[in-house]
Amino acid sequence: MENKENQYKVILYYCYAEIENPDQFRDEHHLMCLELDLRGRIIISKEGLNGTVSGTTENVDEYMKRVKSDPRFADTDFKEDFHPEHTFKKLNVRHKPEIVHSSLSHINPRKRTGAYVEPEQFREMIKNEEDIVILDVRSNYEHELGRFKNAVTLDIENFRDFPDKISELKQYKGKKIVTYCTGGIKCEKASAFLLEQGFENVHQLHGGIIKYGLEAEGEDFEGKCYVFDNRLSVDVNKVNPKVVSKCYVCGTLSDRMVNCANPECNVHVPICEKCGWEMEGACSEECKEHPEKREYNGTGYYQKNTNGYDPYKGFQGKLQKAK
Repeated sequence: MENKENQYKVILYYCYAEIENPDQFRDEHHLMCLELDLRGRIIISKEGLNGTVSGTTENVDEYMKRVKSDPRFADTDFKEDFHPEHTFKKLNVRHKPEIVHSSLSHINPRKRTGAYVEPEQFREMIKNEEDIVILDVRSNYEHELGRFKNAVTLDIENFRDFPDKISELKQYKGKKIVTYCTGGIKCEKASAFLLEQGFENVHQLHGGIIKYGLEAEGEDFEGKCYVFDNRLSVDVNKVNPKVVSKCYVCGTLSDRMVNCANPECNVHVPICEKCGWEMEGACSEECKEHPEKREYNGTGYYQKNTNGYDPYKGFQGKLQKAK
């Protein structure tokens, strides 16, 4: 994916590792990121760290070197991409109870998790193995934009709802299951939870969709991959790409992810370029007329609002309307 014209590097990573004093580590880590002029989102927890950041190639390389120099994070798997500019507007380093909100805090992936399947191995697996279940553990707004061909998807608004779907998955208990997500972090706990619930043949795509796109050309991934920065989505498939999502406004095929310009809605849905400009970045006439509507610049990305509104709350209802 590297392009000489793209001077900024974007990395996605996580590492489950014990951090005894996460508050202190958070402060030290924050200062290091400021020193390196990095921007992005990093979560620190007693169970490890999870982040996606952007910066100059030189500074991001230095950051990765420093992280891996700590024995606790020596095996961190960084997924790297390039972009003409920062993919974030600011830096946030936060201490939270978990590095991914899962409602599975009792599970420790360092002790037990699904067996890794490397990208090229997964590529051959989905081509040649018929009796296999490819399980998407991401939220609705993510898998509606893009997913693996014939993947099983779940009707969930947040990953923390995944455990509630276990009854729906019991039909696959005797089959080989391979879970996948954006970068791999959700699968660590999702696959471990399936093992805990008595599923035996459980695997996970190592490094998720992003690594699969980098190492296996993204073959048979349909649509785009939702990402949590101002790009909103990225291309994955270089072999047989296909658009699977539809414009929320007019229903035509579109993989342009837009963050509704109404901050009180803020829903993330596909909106084609034509409707994007006609609706001024809004997902409905009601949102278009909202007095606090943000100015649309053609990208559909805005800084996360700070009024406590959950941008994904109520998404399912809007999604059903779009269908």
